[in-house]
Formats: sequence, structure tokens, C-alpha cells
Amino acid sequence: MSNGLEDVVAAETILSDVDGLAGRLIIRGQPLETLAGRMTYEDMLGLLWDGFFPDLPSDLSQPLAKARLDVYRAIERELPFFADRPIYDGIRALMARLPDGTELDTALLLAAAPSVLLPALVRLHTGKPPRVPDTSLGHAADMLSMLGDAAPAPARAAALDAYLVTVVDHGLNASTFAARVVASTLAGLNSSALAALGALKGPRHGGALGPVLDMLDAIGKPENAAAWIENELTSGRRLMGFGHRIYRVRDPRADALKAALDRLAQSGAVDTTRIALATHVEAAALAALARHKPGRVLATNVEFYPALLLEALGFPRETFTAIFAASRIGGWIAHAKEEAATGKLIRPQSRYVGPGPRQAA
Repeated sequence: MSNGLEDVVAAETILSDVDGLAGRLIIRGQPLETLAGRMTYEDMLGLLWDGFFPDLPSDLSQPLAKARLDVYRAIERELPFFADRPIYDGIRALMARLPDGTELDTALLLAAAPSVLLPALVRLHTGKPPRVPDTSLGHAADMLSMLGDAAPAPARAAALDAYLVTVVDHGLNASTFAARVVASTLAGLNSSALAALGALKGPRHGGALGPVLDMLDAIGKPENAAAWIENELTSGRRLMGFGHRIYRVRDPRADALKAALDRLAQSGAVDTTRIALATHVEAAALAALARHKPGRVLATNVEFYPALLLEALGFPRETFTAIFAASRIGGWIAHAKEEAATGKLIRPQSRYVGPGPRQAA
């Protein structure tokens, strides 16, 4: 038995290859660094979904834009009932009202849903009415437009696109595996997506971005970093944004998102003071981790820089897991289609370690 299914190969996939030793992520045959910052989320969906839908168009921009509007119209009247609910829970509940088919129309609605629901619920939480999707905008730009009060600057839309592309798929992680388990039963795509959303909600999987900002808030100034980090490590607490179960070197997604953050800063669309603090904290943390844990590789992971990127784009930190879902849902759909096509129900064995039957007196 392998606890946590460590190193167990449970699927063959054409979607992504995670090489933890080399620090490399390949998506549909292309290295992450050739994709992030160079293509839109619509392009990424086209890449991931290629071969899974016979009617997949070459350009998903308008079909996805129409899906955003269709989602909004489908749940518009129900949105006020979720104004006081946690945003992630509201997204799950409202997505459950969408179709549970297996065709492209369903896939597009599901891919559009978190990007529509999240801004709408954020605005309701702050006493503002939701904004109707703008089908003339790209997917990332429209998400920011629905969050704010106007269409975003191109640099901000490009930064969100880079985030959505970077984290869209990452091998057989917990939420993706949950999606594949459900898909193996031949349930619909929404059933798989909802299972994945449930898995992502757990803090061991999708909840570490907000604590990165909490750490930066606690440190406050660069000159406080070394002492604060030393105290955390001496006290046995974990530093958020460092170390990964798979990667034994720096997470390639960290580099992609740091580059996106740097481009956003160069555009003048973000305060660079926060970025300078984070850069100093990263260097201090890596040095301290090397001293305290010399036998372990604890490099910067995918949690560190996206926290700053999403903060700079105006997303409240309590929504970070939901934004992750808004990206990863494209990967979940591809994995669900791939798993359903195998024709095999996922049914592992368990080893009983409880008490034996009682003997009659």
C-alpha cells in the first residue's frame, strides 16, 4: 500500500507532464514557458480540449463569451440569495444548477461559470449590483470588467490571462483525480467539475494563497523579514509559498507568474512597493530554509507570486481558491473527457486493518 497513493500511476494522459526532478511542466507537448504570457485562456482551452469534442471550433473566443452571458442569464435571479454566503460555496451551489451533459455546450458553460459567478458574488458582498458579461471582451478582460466598474487596461487583462494559463492543469492532483473518478462512472461533466470543486476547497490543496499575503502583512517591512522568518521556523511553523510535494527544484509556475507580475509592474498598473517586499522576503526565506532544513529542497512554489498578482488585480484574498478553480476547470473538463473514453471504472482496493470478527462464547 502507498499512503496517499504516493508514486502510484493511476492514469495515462496526453494532457500534462509534471517532472518534479527537472522542474518542468509540459502541457499538450509544449513547455509552460512557451504558453504562459503568450496565449489567452481561450487558446489554452482549445489546446487542452483538442480531440475531445468533434465540434470544437478553431477559435473559442466567441463561443466562450456567449457561454458567459448564458451563465449569467441562467443564474441572474438567484444571485441575491447568495449575497451572504461564502463566495466559494455560492459558486458551487449555483454551478450545480447548470446542465450535466458531456458535449461542448456544457463544457463551455462550465468553463465560463466561475469567471461569471465569482465577480458577481464579490460585488454583491460589497453592496454593488453584478455586472452583465461583455461579449466583446476576451475572457480574462471580461472577468476583470465584471469585478470592477469598467473594462480593464490591457496589461491587467494580460496578467490575468497569464495566471489562468499557468495553473490550468498540473497532472493528477487531488481535484483532477476527483474529477476523473467521477468521470469514470460516466456521469456528466458538471458532476466531475463539482467533485473537483469539493476537493479544491480543502486547505491542503487549494487554500494557501491567502496566507502568503498574511505573511507579508505580518512582516510589513523588508528589514523585519529575517527575524520574522527565523521565529517562524524556530517555532516549527511552515512558511507559506515554499516547498511542493512534487517539485524538488523551483516550481516552473513560480517563474511564469513572477514574470507576469513583473510585466504588470512595468506597465505602471501596480504598486511596486509590495513586490519589492515580496522579493526580499523570498530571498530571506530561501536562505533561512537552507539553514534550517539542509536535507530538504524547499524552493519557491506556485503559491507565492500569484498571491501578489491576484491582489494587484483587485481580487479579495478570500476568493483566491475560486480564481484557481476558474482556471483549473478547463483542465478538469479535459481530464473528465479523457477518463470517460477509457471505458474503465476507477475502483481501487483497500486493506482492512480493523478488528477481526468476535468469536462466539
